[in-house]
Amino acid sequence: MREILRLAFPTDAEARLVDALRAGGLMVVSLVAERAGEVLGHVLMSPVTLEPSGPPGAGLAPIAVHPSRQRCGIGSALVREGLAACAATGIAFVVVLGDPAYYGRFGFRRASARGLANEYGADAAFGVVELKPGALTGGPALVRYHPEFSRVGV
Repeated sequence: MREILRLAFPTDAEARLVDALRAGGLMVVSLVAERAGEVLGHVLMSPVTLEPSGPPGAGLAPIAVHPSRQRCGIGSALVREGLAACAATGIAFVVVLGDPAYYGRFGFRRASARGLANEYGADAAFGVVELKPGALTGGPALVRYHPEFSRVGV
């Protein structure tokens, strides 16, 4: 799996992030796509918090698919299965920093429209999907990712 992360991204920051989150037990969902024993992709969702307070949430990051298998539906399947697994564990919402056109097909919408900001200052690329309807009605909030994201430079 580490090799998939290194191949899918220009640096090893995402691989180091997954290592750090795994070592800290900070995985809400971690799924691997494989075929005939070969790892083709991986998605990880880790806990995020809302300030001043809010329901349990997760951040989708990273998602990686082997370059030779991209655009074959593997990433989409991993996102869909990851969201379903989060919902099954009681996660109320999932956030993502990524392409709105790509993540919009999974229900992600601009988080600022729901009163959510993030510590990175992203707006258009910061999306949220509510897994429990009505979970995000508490007003403006800041979404905080786990400190490992900053420690590894992601």
